[in-house]
Amino acid sequence: MKKSFAAGAFSLNSELPGKILTTGAAFLAIISVITIVGFITVKGMSTFVVNGVSVKEFLFSTSWWPDRLPEDGGPQVGVLVFIFGSVVIAMLAVLFSAPLSIICAVFMTEIAPSWGQRFLQPSIELLAGIPSVVYGYIGLSLLVPFIRNSFGGLGFSILAGFLVLSIMILPTIVSVLTDSLRSLPREYKEAALALGSTRWQAIRLVLLPAARSGVITGIVLGLARAFGEALAVQMVIGNMRKMPMTILDPVITLTSAITMDMGNTPMGSLWNNALWSMGLFTLMMSCFFILVLRLTLRKGGVAR
Repeated sequence: MKKSFAAGAFSLNSELPGKILTTGAAFLAIISVITIVGFITVKGMSTFVVNGVSVKEFLFSTSWWPDRLPEDGGPQVGVLVFIFGSVVIAMLAVLFSAPLSIICAVFMTEIAPSWGQRFLQPSIELLAGIPSVVYGYIGLSLLVPFIRNSFGGLGFSILAGFLVLSIMILPTIVSVLTDSLRSLPREYKEAALALGSTRWQAIRLVLLPAARSGVITGIVLGLARAFGEALAVQMVIGNMRKMPMTILDPVITLTSAITMDMGNTPMGSLWNNALWSMGLFTLMMSCFFILVLRLTLRKGGVAR
């Protein structure tokens, strides 16, 4: 009896290190997130608190002269051009990639034979594993000259940026939508076919509406990936600090401007603080995408 009690006590005590380890890891993750968000917030707010730049001027002005001397009118840090570039490229990439992703996911789950699924699924996953710099280099070597020779302009353009991004976010949307379609009850499709629907009618009128949360989730995740991408886009968009007029004009994004200028600005200067503010804006956009995603997932993956 004593031996059994001792073994039980030892068993209970052996769970304690695991509880401590998992609890410590959870607290470390929470503290890391709070620390990063707090640091970026403090640095990003310096533009408005320390340097006295108004939020309206920062967000809605196109004048970007952070190093201009006082006798020339003083520095100005309007980032509307950067915001416009990030939003336009991300939205166009999602608009181009979402229909292709839906078609690929439907083909893999409902149309392709088993051998087609075994070939197509690894191919899509392989796209997700390609580094960003490889996408950017391919776009720089092939896509930019093709656009320049076929449509005119410099080749470095919004068109090149969103085409590269659309391929990069394709695996994200396809993977989420594929899992969503495969998780649907088989009775949905069987009932639609039993009522006389064709396979296309069952997919269009039953399966895709039932998986609408998965569609929205994949699109939101793809949009977040597109909005935060820096290196691949930076290599093909030209990085020109002016408002573009057509999709063949060069443009610059928030992430491109941060990566190009952060290492060349003195800490604490208006220029450096403005870059931190741009990073804070990007973080806020990421939080907005996460919020939209949480609200979507709360409604469930199956239509009711």
